[in-house]
Amino acid sequence: MGYVESFYPVIDAKSRVLVLGSMPGVQSIMEQRYYANPHNQFWRIIYSLFEKPLDSDYDNRIQFVREKGIALWDVIETCQRVGSLDSNIEKEVVNDFKSLFNNYPNLRLLAFNGTKAFGTYRKSVGLELARVDYKQLPSTSPANTLKFEEKFKQWEVILDYL
Repeated sequence: MGYVESFYPVIDAKSRVLVLGSMPGVQSIMEQRYYANPHNQFWRIIYSLFEKPLDSDYDNRIQFVREKGIALWDVIETCQRVGSLDSNIEKEVVNDFKSLFNNYPNLRLLAFNGTKAFGTYRKSVGLELARVDYKQLPSTSPANTLKFEEKFKQWEVILDYL
């Protein structure tokens, strides 16, 4: 079991929607980039929401989400896990959401990227901590075999909060 640590949040005072994954996958951790696996559909979905062509440059992607009012983070700060699957996560410790919400009061929506992110947050943090809306969205991970069009349709809800 390897020890795994998540990234710092990508967030600023303009952020309205916080997208929360569970824990970065192996490739993301190796590259130190959110959603680095080219088969993960996160970036494709986000760019498609705004009808923009996908930018291949990571720094441009981060700038894009910031400009749109979208923040990125993970529910889990540290855990033990072999591989990238959420089902392998053990001994998780969640991030400090109380401080995050105090520092960024303009958040309107927590958009959970998958079942594990939502379930861990609900169990370990609680849905009453912040006065925001919560939406569990289909995971953009390649492990989720739902078709892109269906994922995209459900992810469109975040546009209502920007």
